[in-house]
Amino acid sequence: MTFDYDGWIILIGVLVAACCAVPGSWLVVRGMGMMGDAISHAVLPGIALGFLISGTRSGGWMFLGAAVSGVLAAVLTQLVHRWGRVERGAAMGLVFTSFFSLGLLLIVQTADTVDLDANCVLYGAIELAPLDTIDLLGIEVPRVVVPLAIVLLANVLLTLVFYKELLASSFDSALATSQGFAARWIHYGLMVLTAATCVACFEAVGSIITVALLVAPPATALLLTRRMKWVLVWAIGLGGAAAGLGHIAAITVPGWILGGGLDTSSAGMMAVITFVLFLVAAFAAPGRGVLARRWATRRDAMRIAIEDALGLLFRLEERSMDTDREVVEHLLRSDVRIGPRRLAAVRARLRRGALARVDGTCWQLTDAGRSEASSLVRAHRLWETYLAGRSTIPTSHLHAAAERLEHVTDRELVEELEAEVGPQREDPHGRPIPESDLWN
Repeated sequence: MTFDYDGWIILIGVLVAACCAVPGSWLVVRGMGMMGDAISHAVLPGIALGFLISGTRSGGWMFLGAAVSGVLAAVLTQLVHRWGRVERGAAMGLVFTSFFSLGLLLIVQTADTVDLDANCVLYGAIELAPLDTIDLLGIEVPRVVVPLAIVLLANVLLTLVFYKELLASSFDSALATSQGFAARWIHYGLMVLTAATCVACFEAVGSIITVALLVAPPATALLLTRRMKWVLVWAIGLGGAAAGLGHIAAITVPGWILGGGLDTSSAGMMAVITFVLFLVAAFAAPGRGVLARRWATRRDAMRIAIEDALGLLFRLEERSMDTDREVVEHLLRSDVRIGPRRLAAVRARLRRGALARVDGTCWQLTDAGRSEASSLVRAHRLWETYLAGRSTIPTSHLHAAAERLEHVTDRELVEELEAEVGPQREDPHGRPIPESDLWN
């Protein structure tokens, strides 16, 4: 691994990833991730015609042709969806496969007269990019770096200038239109930006890898943050990391597995790394990852079990019933449906939180536990009273409905319930609505 060669490959990969991350982030938050796939395939006829006209891979003809082809595909998708009454995904598939097939036919037919390889368009040639150089201010740089840098600069500048318009039209196009933003033209402008990005990236990584870099880093970023500016930053950072790690993995991992000096496609490995990063974020992202959501679910289940146990002890004390340990734990298992393993954890939490204790063989609420249980039962009976007069739920089913609502009721909602219920001090079953010390 040498900097003169491998360093340029990594830099090109980072530029490609950063170029794709900017329009890709807007496409993903709009729920149009597959539009990037559609455009990356639909621009092929424009590229082929641009090459056919100019006879060279340099110049602006390919960008112009790709932009026209990409926007035309987006417009036709809308027309097929609206006028043909075809589902949006089906309309997208119909249009972009037709454009893609036409592009491949044009490329194959013009391959003898134009320096254009179908395999390069599909899979890219990032390993060869450092060998095709130009002189830039006295420095030999890969030719592909220049269009990538220009497109990246244009993407960033346009995003900064039109950030407010893009943000408004992405999350509420009707509101954006009412505020004077031309949401439709912003949409087509984003399509042009995506098309130009696809063209700039084709020669380096091809259309297939471009799709992965358009979608995967922004999708991963959305697992890590919901603020749009940070989605953009994370998407660029994750794409750049995937580019660097992908090239390193391409030249090392095959040798580890199969031995010898084997390597594989750097562009393909970059796409694989984007998927690996997505999987890591999907499992480990704080708040939205599988592990975080499972932990939150278990934590909420434990909180509800503790609250149910407090409510049960409060009702038993209220009715002067037996609070023998075996009786209480039998009721927790049978009525509250707390399993044996969770029951042990609930018992430990009640003791550790000084909410309840066992005197002899009987459970007793502490003052703190009684106050918390009183607040919980109060919310429960206020809900029963509220629902009895304002819903069609039978009286026999009020308890089950209130039991779900009591665990998500905060102080402000209790105050609103009190105002709605009025001076009534008994629930529909004739039980007193307790006063709560916790919220006073």
